[in-house]
Amino acid sequence: MRRHSIVYALLVGSGMLGMWGMLLATGQVPEVHSEPVRLGFHLAAEGMTGVALIVAGVALMRRRGWARSVYLLAVGMLLYTLVVSPGYYAQLGETVFVVMFAMFLVGALVAVTWVWRAA
Repeated sequence: MRRHSIVYALLVGSGMLGMWGMLLATGQVPEVHSEPVRLGFHLAAEGMTGVALIVAGVALMRRRGWARSVYLLAVGMLLYTLVVSPGYYAQLGETVFVVMFAMFLVGALVAVTWVWRAA
C-alpha cells in the first residue's frame, strides 16, 4: 500500500512537470499568447504541485518523519488541480481527458487514504 502511494506521487509529479515542459517546448499551449498572466499562475501552481509530489514520494521512500505531512499537503494540492483542470477539456468537449482526470482523482484518493491510515 505504501509502495502504491510512493509510486503514484513520483509518477504523477514527474508526469506533471514533463507534460508541461513538453507542451510548452512544442508550442502546444496557445494561452501563452492569449492569457499569459493566468497561464503563468496556473503553471506556478502545477509546478509546485509536481515538485511537492516528488519530494513527498522520495521522503516516504526514505521513511522521513515529516513525509506523511508533506504527502498529505502535496496530494491536497493535486486534488484541487484534478477537480479544476478537467473543466478546460470539458469546455472543449474532450471527454477522454475528463475521464483521465477522474481516474487520476480515484488514484489520488486511494493513495492518500493509505498514507492517512498508516499513521
